[in-house]
Amino acid sequence: MGVARKLYTQLRQPGHTYAFLVCLAGVSLFLLTINGSFFSYTMSDWVMIYAMGAAVIILDYFMFQLPPEGNRQSMDSSVFLAAIFVYGVSFSLFVLMISSVIIALSKRKVAWWKHLLNFSIYAFMIVGANVFYHMFGGITGAFQLDRAFAYLVSLAVYFIVNVLFVGYYYYLLYKGTLYEFIKNILKDTLFAYLSTLLLSIVLVILLVESKSFGLFLLLAIAMLLSHGFRQLFLMYNAVSEKANTDQRTGLYSHSYFEEKLDEYMKQAREQNVPLSLVMIDLDDFKKYNDAFGHPQGDRLLGFFGNLVKTECQPKDLFAARYGGEEFSIIMPGFTKAQAKTFVDTFRKKVNNTPFEGVEVFPHGCVSFSAGILEVNKETYDKSQLIDWADRALYAAKSKGKNTVFIYGEESRLPQSLANDINELEQQIKIFLSKDVYTFKHSKRVFSYAVDMAEVLNLNEEDRRLLVLGALIHDIGKLEIPRDILNKKSKLTHEEWEIVKKHVLWGKEIVSVSDKFKDLVPLVELHHERYDGKGYPHGYKGEEIPRLARMLCIIDSFDAMTTERPYQETRSFADALQEIRRCAGSQFDPELAELFIRCMEGKVAIDFTEAAAAQEPYEQDS
Repeated sequence: MGVARKLYTQLRQPGHTYAFLVCLAGVSLFLLTINGSFFSYTMSDWVMIYAMGAAVIILDYFMFQLPPEGNRQSMDSSVFLAAIFVYGVSFSLFVLMISSVIIALSKRKVAWWKHLLNFSIYAFMIVGANVFYHMFGGITGAFQLDRAFAYLVSLAVYFIVNVLFVGYYYYLLYKGTLYEFIKNILKDTLFAYLSTLLLSIVLVILLVESKSFGLFLLLAIAMLLSHGFRQLFLMYNAVSEKANTDQRTGLYSHSYFEEKLDEYMKQAREQNVPLSLVMIDLDDFKKYNDAFGHPQGDRLLGFFGNLVKTECQPKDLFAARYGGEEFSIIMPGFTKAQAKTFVDTFRKKVNNTPFEGVEVFPHGCVSFSAGILEVNKETYDKSQLIDWADRALYAAKSKGKNTVFIYGEESRLPQSLANDINELEQQIKIFLSKDVYTFKHSKRVFSYAVDMAEVLNLNEEDRRLLVLGALIHDIGKLEIPRDILNKKSKLTHEEWEIVKKHVLWGKEIVSVSDKFKDLVPLVELHHERYDGKGYPHGYKGEEIPRLARMLCIIDSFDAMTTERPYQETRSFADALQEIRRCAGSQFDPELAELFIRCMEGKVAIDFTEAAAAQEPYEQDS
């Protein structure tokens, strides 16, 4: 029952049903056509059948490719056609049977049913060519110039049967338009089949005149031609590869990227599969160039290009150097969530890969910012795609760099609040030159605060206080000396006392502005603890304003999950477990539970997307 059910499941797929029916019909046609002719051949006939079968096997081994598309071609059809013209259809089918069995035994990695499907299609081609050859006056035996039209019609039928069978099979597998498939096959194989007809006629003449020696002579010529075509294809590939490759990074060039983007967009629309575009920019590359010179900058570009290629090749992603320190990746089969998972994993890997001179970078490592766009069905203009992905890239850079941003995922905030945010962002941008991690930490805490304002269902005024307070809560760290702020080893007691003063310095900075002095409680009290063991005043419980208690949770969560190069980052799940453990001591238990539930929902979504992102989208055949 299990085997029957499995067979039934396979046959429900259109491509498999088609292959099964073709195999069944092809084998039946073969048996009906040979019709006992096995016993009518002499020993010398069988020697020739085996010799021609061997020729087919050798020509299959010397299969070649033709530029520009590189479709695989073989001259074995010239042997089958010559066998029809000289010895008849049954003889040609026996040559097919012997060569197919030996090829199947030698290529065991190919599924058996594919060998059988190939055999069946060839059987239809041979029988069809024979029928029309005789229908138009062809006679078995020596070559006759006055019957040239019969040879031509026979080849045409042989060719058309192949195109129809193969074209329809790929149409069922990959959808699209049947006309397009057949047109592409005609374009790519017409030259090869015309060559096949000429070779088959040459073989007819040689077989009649010299039999085995004629076959050997034709085989030698065909092998030399196949070798010549192979060399031509390799030469074409080498020239094409050089023209389409950026020599400095080893990735594809900008112009080739533009050309391929059109193709991938068309393919995504026809096959109804997702497609994402990623634009990448190396962070602070000019600063590195200025510090070490252009030759070393070029080595950094080559180093990064190699990392991109190593990461993209196993997943068949198209990576190109877009220009300067900008790169682009076309990701067929990837949704925006899958693309973000892939790029974020790669970004962290780049952060953790050492390179000479990275100490000049604000993050202390090689880093990049990336913008992601998922192509939709309505999108038709590639320049618009690139522009949108660039906007997402710009948004990533504005968030402090070394981050990934998806186009269209900006926070929706009232215009008045957005204006205040922009004003405060200008003040905290000074951290970009002093401590980029504090800048990025502030931006992330701000993002979490936007989410929690929705969860807490805050009114407009409280929402403004929480969001703006989150953005500017660490402004007092501007007063901390740079060597303490960026110290990687454990702080001394004296240094820690200086760091703790940042909340009071922040209060002084914010109090200067009448517009934002209502943010003082959040700036001053976000390090107070629910159990009274925090600083600067040791407030506890509800002595601490509710929004400050919320900000304490958000601030601690982000501090636990902050990325640092060459260091392990605590996972979201671990950080949430720590907040749950400290609820009632460090954190307000009610607010902690609300935050945990909100973030667990996000983690669950991210986990689902990450699991889906392990493999790109696959369409059922």
